Amino acid sequence: MEPNFYQLNLQEILSGVVVITSKDTVQHQGISLTMEGSVNLQLSAKSVGVFEAFYNSVKPIQIINSTIEMVKPGKLPSGKTEIPFEFPLHVKGNKVLYETYHGVFVNIQYTLRCDMRRSLLAKDLTKTCEFIVHSLSQKGKLTPSPVDFTITPETLQNVKERASLPKFLIRGHLNSTNCIITQPLTGELVVENAEAAVKSIELQLVRVETCGCAEGYARDATEIQNIQIADGDVCRGLPIPIYMVFPRLFTCPTLETTNFKVEFEVNIVVLLHDDHLITENFPLKLCRM
Repeated sequence: MEPNFYQLNLQEILSGVVVITSKDTVQHQGISLTMEGSVNLQLSAKSVGVFEAFYNSVKPIQIINSTIEMVKPGKLPSGKTEIPFEFPLHVKGNKVLYETYHGVFVNIQYTLRCDMRRSLLAKDLTKTCEFIVHSLSQKGKLTPSPVDFTITPETLQNVKERASLPKFLIRGHLNSTNCIITQPLTGELVVENAEAAVKSIELQLVRVETCGCAEGYARDATEIQNIQIADGDVCRGLPIPIYMVFPRLFTCPTLETTNFKVEFEVNIVVLLHDDHLITENFPLKLCRM
């Protein structure tokens, strides 16, 4: 099965060719093509058993399911047979085609499956491939939301023994926390001073996936990628560029529905030589323009 487009925008047509190659004549009971799209939700280990209502809310959500009969029962000649197809991306009722997204607890996936049914003595043949769906671009311009930050021992949260922390001052900015998914997250960071030597500075991209219903929600944050932007005891007062590309499939436009949400955050993580870990968190909103 060879689709012409693995990556589609909504309202487009999935088209391609089913290729069947055989040395001999092939007897079959029909060839069909099925397009499926679904949201699969999963609970983390800590959430299982907390709310009984979760078990109903995490059932797969079917977005699209459509089948066409390509060839009626009969025979295919030996050699190579090509059967073209076109599949419009139409959903039924008030369903929404969400963008393809591969997460940990939320997975949005679209597949195309070709089935050749054969007689009782011969095994049916099946081939499946995934195709990628992009949401429609949002209309209008994205309003930048620049963020300036200053990190000192006094600004940190969840610190038990603040007095034992070495003195440090880190400044910087993110050019925007409203991000276009096809463009990088950018900014810069400056270590103005630090009593302890700096060991490493990293950017950590995090997905925050929420599954549930009115009775309760399970919210889980997991790392997507970690990029080191500085190694060793960096020069004081030196601007360090912040630059992170959003990986396809593992990110999507920020999504909020009745049963699930997909949100994103970035952590700036500074590790000092005395093993003190300094983390500053910034929520992000991703969109497609």
